Amino acid sequence: MIDLTTIGEILIDLTQTGRNEQNVPLFAANPGGAPANAAVAAAKLGAKTAFIGKTGRDGFGSYLAEALAENGVLTTGLCTDEAPTTMAVVTLSETGERSFRFVRGADAKLAPEDVNLSLLDDSKVLHFGSVSLTEGTARSATIYAAREMRARGKLVSYDPNYRDTLWKSEEEAVEWMRAPLPYVDLIKLSEEELPLLTGTDDPQVGSRHLEAQGISLVLVTLGSKGAFYRFQGKTGLVPPYPVKVVDTNGAGDTFLGALMSKLAARGEHPLEGLTIEELEEALAFANRAAAITCSRSGAIPAMPTLEEMQ
Repeated sequence: MIDLTTIGEILIDLTQTGRNEQNVPLFAANPGGAPANAAVAAAKLGAKTAFIGKTGRDGFGSYLAEALAENGVLTTGLCTDEAPTTMAVVTLSETGERSFRFVRGADAKLAPEDVNLSLLDDSKVLHFGSVSLTEGTARSATIYAAREMRARGKLVSYDPNYRDTLWKSEEEAVEWMRAPLPYVDLIKLSEEELPLLTGTDDPQVGSRHLEAQGISLVLVTLGSKGAFYRFQGKTGLVPPYPVKVVDTNGAGDTFLGALMSKLAARGEHPLEGLTIEELEEALAFANRAAAITCSRSGAIPAMPTLEEMQ
């Protein structure tokens, strides 16, 4: 059985690596896209994963398909389109913080009829983010997949990763980022995204609001303060794993992939019978995996293997 299937954007991260002797910026073409990253992160940590998405029929698209396969991700749900493969130009500050500029293409063309329902039937968990909710038929495809997975009684995970340049307005973003919540069992938000979905920056209050909407496990990543959780009416904070940060690209996706690899290993219904002790152990594992990713450059190339974690 597949532990984790992710759906959404897959793209080329043109990540700045420095400047040459003429002071011209240098970029590396890394495989990326949050859902694809999460599938790879979980696969590198021993989970069986699959991906549903769309690339262009071009060199970058072929490269992305190869990158998924080489990292152990099933690609039977990967489709192609006449539109070019999507790109994200990622520039880094001196402290390693990212800024994005997206050049949208094939990822936004994913349609409901492209969703491989047999993958959902065979999967324990479906995970998606909010980038695929921003435009095109991918919006319908993502919500359709979440609804179908929920109807099958399977776990649905959501990362409302807010990218302001992809939305016409914050109001539009909030409307569509909230739209999938009725189908979600697990949600992971950053400090910046919590007030967008809940109207408060207080993790206690915001997570209670989301729990009241039927979301079983609410996670808020707090950077250097660790990861906050609310589960079965209980809350806690799992401290971070300290490292020297080189590049934060892919850290959140690694966190989710690592967490899913631990939860899915529990069985077909990952949250059933989950204890607080088990949850905190899984979150500590996820924090450590994300920290290792932050200590290296790139997203997928920086993600740790199970051997490194051990």
